[in-house]
Amino acid sequence: MTASRAPRPPATQSAFVLHHYDWSETSLVLDLFSREQGRLAVVAKGAKRPYSQLRSVLLPFLRLQVTLSKPSKMNEDGAAEVQSLRGAEWVGGQTLPGGAALFSGYYVNELLLKFLPRQDPQPELFDAYAALLPCLRSVDDAQAALRAFELKLLATCGLLPDLSVLATTQAPLDPERDYMLAPESGVIVPTHDAPQLTGMAFIQLQAALLHGSAAALQQACELAGPALKPLLRGLLHYHLGHRPLRTRQVLLDVQKLLT
Repeated sequence: MTASRAPRPPATQSAFVLHHYDWSETSLVLDLFSREQGRLAVVAKGAKRPYSQLRSVLLPFLRLQVTLSKPSKMNEDGAAEVQSLRGAEWVGGQTLPGGAALFSGYYVNELLLKFLPRQDPQPELFDAYAALLPCLRSVDDAQAALRAFELKLLATCGLLPDLSVLATTQAPLDPERDYMLAPESGVIVPTHDAPQLTGMAFIQLQAALLHGSAAALQQACELAGPALKPLLRGLLHYHLGHRPLRTRQVLLDVQKLLT
């Protein structure tokens, strides 16, 4: 009995450029985040030529409709190994952000590059990313939107523990008590001086994740307050291991130069 092959991906897909690097004097390799295929590498032949129509659209944070060639080779699971970009069109909406929003955007792109495997479709995460980008331009919404996306990413990757129960006993949290998040286990009673949230804040975050509403999750992150940022950064860095975030370090270096 032969194993069933995965269906071939559609030729035209919605995608964002996460990163690109030179492949030759005239071509690029793109790391795309596609709604239909997840993260995938694509060769954009001739994209660096001065007269190429692709030069103006193959930029981060622009929502594109991309047309891909049929893969020249399929692995034993039926997934494409090599694809070429045949066309790309900006479908409108947000343009390149500036200032702090630009750094935040590159930070999110780097998270996706480091956490997502190739060719693993995550349409809900793709939609969350698309909804996040315009929020980065707003001083009022940016931080809560970033925290909500970090939570969504961790949950999608199966790296987020249940935030409504104690990791040691699985007992429900006391809404009035303070707790900390141990990256290796989950929510615990504080054992040392570290970022903490109330049980109610953790419960609200978990409820919003289960509900699936982006607005509810963003509101729960806003209610959790500033302590949520270092708490989640600790969890992200724990799972990154020895793969530090370059964007974060660049931002810190720029801030030092400006102070």
